[in-house]
Amino acid sequence: MLLIRPIEQKDFAGLKTCAIESGTGMTSLPVNDELLQRKIDASTQTFSDKPAGKGDCLYFFVAEDLDTGDMVGTCAIDAAVGLSQPFYNYHIGKVVHSSPKLGIYNVVETLTLSNDYTGNSELCTLFLRECAREGLNGRLLSKHRFLFMAEHPELFDKTVFAEMRGVSDEKGHSPFYEWLQKHFFSMDFPTVDYLTGIGKKRFIAELMPKYPIYVNLLSNEARAVIGKTHDKTRPAIKMLQDEGFVNRGYVDIFDAGPTVECDVNNIRSIRRSKRLTVVVGEPLGGHTYLLCNTRFEQYRACLGNIRVDLDKQEAIVPPKMAAALKVENGDQVRVVDLD
Repeated sequence: MLLIRPIEQKDFAGLKTCAIESGTGMTSLPVNDELLQRKIDASTQTFSDKPAGKGDCLYFFVAEDLDTGDMVGTCAIDAAVGLSQPFYNYHIGKVVHSSPKLGIYNVVETLTLSNDYTGNSELCTLFLRECAREGLNGRLLSKHRFLFMAEHPELFDKTVFAEMRGVSDEKGHSPFYEWLQKHFFSMDFPTVDYLTGIGKKRFIAELMPKYPIYVNLLSNEARAVIGKTHDKTRPAIKMLQDEGFVNRGYVDIFDAGPTVECDVNNIRSIRRSKRLTVVVGEPLGGHTYLLCNTRFEQYRACLGNIRVDLDKQEAIVPPKMAAALKVENGDQVRVVDLD
């Protein structure tokens, strides 16, 4: 069984393994010991002293295999991006060139550098190791964050978004970035990806084109991948789309991967989740649910077979699962079905 919990100092080695295995394009997991340690420090500080409201806070979670004790995945929520350093996107817009006298009317797409997601909450750092990519583990790692947000709504913005990894090959070559590199940069994609990941973003403002880019001036290869996701990211974006997330014309500034967003109150798992009272016992006739306890510092989440009695507002949870979630008879859990 996989258990989701806040990251701890003991997880550094596992976090570095995830960073190495995630490869190029996973900006929030660079292979940099200092930055990875800063992420652990920031999250443990946040969980040890609950904020009064939304702020520049990182909530970093890990997936632990309870049978082996191994850390097999990561995910996080950045409560409010862009407050301590700029957060950039490209917005796809349109410009019309027309001349009624000549009978010409052309609509041209543009890419405009923006900071429109400043202050919004970001779902980030989702990575599940190959050894754990089976069954419903991916859904657990991604969707449990919605239960956490439902329990602590005051900590997050009304708009929640996620940047999806764009198209690049196994060597880290991005067709979109190769066009940018040719005309504006002298660094390869893995280098800018790494610099962005470790927080050295000043070069973006210094080197990125200041004016809108006409999409029809890009190479065919670059145009073809705008708004497209990496093959390994398709399951993740499908899950978010099922939750109600949509793309509103924003893409990543380096690989042109899509950004999807949703109003927090419209997220399916948040809307359909319920708080129930725990009854520890055998859930005869139960079904698979995603569930978490209602704590903050000792937050735990998992999925498994439980029985929900809506008439009594109870969840019958097997003893092993109750122990993993740190709940007893009479405690509260938040649950949501996976249908």
